[in-house]
Amino acid sequence: MKDGLSISLVLLLAVVANAQTASFDEVRDVFGEAASQHEPFSAPCFQDWDSAECITIRTNYLSGSFRTRVPSSMVQTQWETCQRSGEQCLLDASNPNNRPAVNQMTCARGSVPDYFVQVSNYSQVQEAFQFSRDTGVPILVKNTGHDYLGRSSGRGSLSLWTHNLKQIAFHRDFKAEGCSKTYETAITIGAGVQFTELYAFADANNVTVIGGEKLLGGGGHGPLTNTLGMAADRALQFRVVTPDGQYRTVNACQNEDLFIALRGGGGGFAVILEMTYLATPRVTLQAIFLSFPGTPDTTKELFFVLIDNGLRWSQEGWGGFTTTGVFIYINPVLNATQAVESMTPIAELSERLKTAGVTNVSLTQATFPSYLSWYRVFFAANIAAQGINMPFSSRLVPKTSFATAESRAELLAAYEAAYKITPRLIIHSVTPASYAGDGQTSMTPAWRNSVFHTTMVDTWRWNATRAEKLAGYRKVGESADHLRRITPDASYSNEADIYEPNHKVAHWGSNYDKLLSIKNKYDPERLLDCWHCVGFDPSSPRFGCYFSEAEVKGR
Repeated sequence: MKDGLSISLVLLLAVVANAQTASFDEVRDVFGEAASQHEPFSAPCFQDWDSAECITIRTNYLSGSFRTRVPSSMVQTQWETCQRSGEQCLLDASNPNNRPAVNQMTCARGSVPDYFVQVSNYSQVQEAFQFSRDTGVPILVKNTGHDYLGRSSGRGSLSLWTHNLKQIAFHRDFKAEGCSKTYETAITIGAGVQFTELYAFADANNVTVIGGEKLLGGGGHGPLTNTLGMAADRALQFRVVTPDGQYRTVNACQNEDLFIALRGGGGGFAVILEMTYLATPRVTLQAIFLSFPGTPDTTKELFFVLIDNGLRWSQEGWGGFTTTGVFIYINPVLNATQAVESMTPIAELSERLKTAGVTNVSLTQATFPSYLSWYRVFFAANIAAQGINMPFSSRLVPKTSFATAESRAELLAAYEAAYKITPRLIIHSVTPASYAGDGQTSMTPAWRNSVFHTTMVDTWRWNATRAEKLAGYRKVGESADHLRRITPDASYSNEADIYEPNHKVAHWGSNYDKLLSIKNKYDPERLLDCWHCVGFDPSSPRFGCYFSEAEVKGR
């Protein structure tokens, strides 16, 4: 074990030695007051536990809204650390006020970027690409740090922080530049606008937009994607800077290849500064919410009902998610009477649980006048945990898995086995199963043939050992294996296994080769390289803090 550890550290030191550096004076010479340096998020608590700054950090350690405002913070904290070397600066997420936890550890920079540029205009991005080309310092892009693959952090890097690009505008009769087609309503947002802000703005203008869970670069899903399409489907235009330094308008009529790549091709093609989304008139929603104490037995019952009815519900317009003891679905198509009838199996499950003596069973069925009104009541309270270490994996489950009693039984058995390994398993009904799209997106085509998107999640403590961290990645991979064995090779690139065995196929399917040619056209120097992105180079020094695949596989 010691020999294996020492070899890994030697390899890491070699990678770090090959990384390029620049002084802060050099950065300031280029970017002026927009440039800054930031210590790790929790560093003030290692300096003075009782300081006002540390008290603020401890109070907001698990707050996603607070973390997104801090350039050096990541929503999942393993990406603030150098996992391979163990360098980190974390508090105890189970109790951020645990002072002895700080006394046990030291504060190191980990994977926090060396320098930050607060982006306010495209010329800064052009300068950043030239700076990276001249110095060899890697570039990465960060809005909120809500990235499960660690693409918003990296030691020795220059971070382009787009979080304050908050411009937002509503359009009637929108035409993308150079195009003749008119869209009745659309919304243009800066790259720093978050979905909660977008929902409120859309609602104030009596329209609905798609979003809710993750970036449009990988597709962008939410509870309405079944009927209204993915975020990538609804992107009409982008303003970007490509690695060649060109500021470009990208839509279906100019830079068409890049338009396709930005709609589902993942990161690494350009720095997006602004995008315009298709908006839909405000929709009335039928909603259902079931909650009960989650145990292996009650969860199996819920999964059985979900699998038995999942395809039908998808065809009827339902979307939402299911996890241990929770079922949340919405529908913009059915009326209240139809919705109650459609969800009879859930109402019957609720009664069975009560009859069996399960306490605290709660079933709510209601009508909401808009997506925002529902989101504020139900979805916002069930957002994934933030401020913790959390590895992911995911799989898409196709319609064929629901075709026969045998295939449904096989799927239930796979979910049971996966649940035993990762009880935080979540089944998302967020695929565009009822939305054909326009043929100009690049996420895996498997999305449109699937009913479920499933995520498997694990966690580890702030003071986890190297072995425990590796075990966490293995667990989510082994959990996903139970679905991999019975489904096509397809997963969601934004919520993927860091060590996805065949990420090119799993994330993009038949679109990968085309995406690679687009990547080579706009970024032949790999200035925007990122983990498991198109054209990714695993030997790059910028990935020196990731465990290698061999380490995770135990080789």
